[in-house]
Amino acid sequence: MPLLSAEPSIYPETLFTAPLQPADGSARWWVLYTHARAEKSLARRLFGRRIAFYLPLYKSTWAQNGRGRASYLPLFSGYVFLFGGDDARVAALETNLITTTIPVADQERLFDDLVRVERLAGGPVPVAPERGFSPGEPVAIESGPFRGMTGKVVRQGNQTRFVVEIEFLSQGVSVEFEGWLLRPLAPSPADGAAARDGESHSR
Repeated sequence: MPLLSAEPSIYPETLFTAPLQPADGSARWWVLYTHARAEKSLARRLFGRRIAFYLPLYKSTWAQNGRGRASYLPLFSGYVFLFGGDDARVAALETNLITTTIPVADQERLFDDLVRVERLAGGPVPVAPERGFSPGEPVAIESGPFRGMTGKVVRQGNQTRFVVEIEFLSQGVSVEFEGWLLRPLAPSPADGAAARDGESHSR
């Protein structure tokens, strides 16, 4: 099955373990919304200029003319996460690949969500994108390579999927999981507020 190599999806590799931060504390997270199918092009430009960014990818497979095909696609279509100051934001805008630069009010929450997404996407289990908030039970993973991670469990027929969400985008990423590896958690007030907000928007 031909598979295009995954392009750089994170720079630097230590972005979530030892994030860069100038002495003046000017670096922060920005969410960049790109033109259609321009996420990888933008990531290449940022990588070439050594600007810190994150573009989570997943492997997508399909059949074409009786043959299996595969490629790496953005988990969050249209979005690239930039970490830097105003100079990094301006450099990204100069690529002409961005339609909107979105400031992030809750920097810590976005960072925590991205750390969990990267841990899940970089693991040994195939991941899939989740559009919109998924109603589900808060859980923690009890053992294995993702031990200690928290998220939601969503059951789809005979399938049990563990979902990590990025609150800022109202989207997430999921993996198929054995239910016995998951421990129920008490829902947090934030989860309840998000669920009520989702219900109000659906009316």
